[in-house]
Amino acid sequence: MTDSASPSRRDEAATPIERCGMARAAELLGDRWTLLIVREALYGVTRFEAIRADLDIPRTVLSKRLRHLVDVGVLKKRSYREPGQRAREQYVLTTMGVELALPMIALMHWGEKHILRGEAGSAIVERGSDAPLHAGLVTNDGRPVGLANATFRPMTPKAAA
Repeated sequence: MTDSASPSRRDEAATPIERCGMARAAELLGDRWTLLIVREALYGVTRFEAIRADLDIPRTVLSKRLRHLVDVGVLKKRSYREPGQRAREQYVLTTMGVELALPMIALMHWGEKHILRGEAGSAIVERGSDAPLHAGLVTNDGRPVGLANATFRPMTPKAAA
C-alpha cells in the first residue's frame, strides 16, 4: 500500500485469482443475501423464521442460501424443539463461520464510516470494560501495523505432498 493507503500501480494482481483468498471468499460469500445471513448468525439470529423476518427474504431464497452455507461449512444445522411443537432446525456458525466475524466487523466499520457517515447502529466492545474494539492489521506477534505500511506480496505455491 502507498502513503495514500491505496495499492501501488501494477499491471496485474499480486496473485492469480484462483489462488487469491479474497477472490475465492468473494465467490463463496459474494451475494447480498449470503452476507446478510452470516450477519444474522453473528448477531445470534439462527432460526429460519427469525432470519426470514429480519431480512424480509423470500423463503425459497433463504432455503437455498442456508443450504449453500451448510454445504460449504460456514453453518451447521442444530435441532431444537419448542414445548408442544415439532422439532425444527436452527443454523449455527461453525468454527469456519465464527472466523468470518473479523472480516464482517471490518466491513461493518467501513460501512459505518463511508455509507452511514459515522452513524453506527451498534458497537463491538470488550466484555467487562466496554472498551471499543476495531478490526486491524497485526503481525504474528500482535504488533499493530498501519495500512500505509502494508503491501500485497505474491507467495510461492506449497509443494505438492
